[in-house]
Parts: sequence; structure tokens; C-alpha cells
Amino acid sequence: MTAVSYPAVFHHENPGFWVEFPGLPGCFAQGNTIEETYEMAMEAMSLYLDQTDDIYERSIPSPSEMDFVVRDHQNDLVMLITCDSLGYAKRFKTKAIKKTLTIPEWLNDLAIKNNINFSQVLQDALIEKLCPISAGHKK
Repeated sequence: MTAVSYPAVFHHENPGFWVEFPGLPGCFAQGNTIEETYEMAMEAMSLYLDQTDDIYERSIPSPSEMDFVVRDHQNDLVMLITCDSLGYAKRFKTKAIKKTLTIPEWLNDLAIKNNINFSQVLQDALIEKLCPISAGHKK
């Protein structure tokens, strides 16, 4: 999953706002302004949808139908919020992870002689292989 949109319902409560996602039980956010609440909603949805550290398999519900959400919340602001899971990971999951790998000795020697940064080459290759659309936008 790279990008997905869910309807969000914004509620005004003095002095601020709170937002819920009818299709994502337990996913809420709040803020002082509508703009801040929108930003917090994007982050809350990203955290909710991120399954990287899940111990147990869990299914993510499909987005609610916008028409039904609007019908059920006629007195509230309803808008789609998009979560870009790859963009979220690039922005917030930047901790370096040590990996051990094996390459032939001749290739190692040649790379060292040419001042090759092994980590950067591996990152570039993984991005090219796993994220070909975003390969031109590495960071």
C-alpha cells in the first residue's frame, strides 16, 4: 500500500476541533485550528495504518463510502484524507538499521579501491527495486 484515502469527519468544539475516521475504529485526532487538526489527522491515520511493528496480523478496513459518511454527518465537515505510507516512512522512519551482507572478495576490494559507500549503494539498489516510481525522489 502506498497511498490510500479515507473520509474524515471534523467536529468543532470550542476552543478547537477533533476528527474521527468512521472506517478506522479508534482513530482520532484533535487540534486548535482546522489546519492543525487536518495535519494531526494525517499523522493519526498514518500511525493507524502502519503495520510495520505489529506483533499480530490485523486487517485494515477498506475506506468507508464517502456518500454514506456525508449522509451520516450532514452538520459536520467531511473530507478525504490521504495517507502516503511510503512518504510517511521516509519522513519518520529514518533510524539506520545495521545489515550484514556477503559479497565476493574481488568485488569488495574493487569497491574499496573506488571509495564506494556500501550503505548508499544498497539503499539506492533497494529503492530502485522496491520503489521504482519514486526512485528519482530518494529522500
